[in-house]
Amino acid sequence: MTDTAENLLDLVSLKVERTGDVAEVTLLGPSKGNAMGPDFWRELPLVFRALDADPQVRAVVLTGSGQHFSYGLDLPAMMPGWAEYLTGEALAGPRTAFLKEVRELQDAVSSVAACRKPVIAAVSGWCIGGGVDVISAADIRLASAEAKFSVREVKVAIVADLGSLQRLSGIIGEGHLRELALTGRDIDAARAERIGLVNDVYPDQAAALTAARELAAEIAANPPLVVQGVKDVLSVNTERQIADGLRYVSSWNAAFLPSKDLAEAVQAFMERRKPNFKGE
Repeated sequence: MTDTAENLLDLVSLKVERTGDVAEVTLLGPSKGNAMGPDFWRELPLVFRALDADPQVRAVVLTGSGQHFSYGLDLPAMMPGWAEYLTGEALAGPRTAFLKEVRELQDAVSSVAACRKPVIAAVSGWCIGGGVDVISAADIRLASAEAKFSVREVKVAIVADLGSLQRLSGIIGEGHLRELALTGRDIDAARAERIGLVNDVYPDQAAALTAARELAAEIAANPPLVVQGVKDVLSVNTERQIADGLRYVSSWNAAFLPSKDLAEAVQAFMERRKPNFKGE
């Protein structure tokens, strides 16, 4: 690594390695299934801003350790900090603090999209919620045959607010996005490939990661400034729309997220039962 990336050596939730011109970022957890807790949200933008600034990096592979890409947001780790807001009786102070935190999480995901070096996500196992937010910010997605995807926030009485609703329409189309976001259903790798969420599906995790590394190396062999220019030009038509959408959903959740249905979703999750939503 260069001096630019020296501060990436003491990471907790991510591991960064470089082979030639390609950097590989691996989700480590430490929560089960690489769930995304405070360390992840703090470190993700540090990593991708450092890789963006590193002239020796021309492409990035993003993957998960173990069997899964990510179970998504680590709710037990994140919710204690939101307790005052989630009571449903929060005044302007807690709501403003929550709005600020949501926008910081959004910025963390957006650091993947803003990285000038193309990012290839290699997905195996589960990719849920925040995991889908992150891979939707990548340039290209590959999957292993057993991979499963879910925009599951609606199941826990939350409007997804970290980028899936803003970015996936340009990847899978409005109809597929509405279906996944309104049902919260799981889809397998074959369906993900049919709708364009992933470019290709490989027999197993090792094959998907190998393919991602080979694709990254192929991209890295091209003129680096031209590659960055292609990414910049391709992004210009959607950047403003995505930014406006992220700002709107963060404000919407700051205003409307606390509810009896959200409390019921959390309680049902803890009790391992099906929630009973009442629209309150």
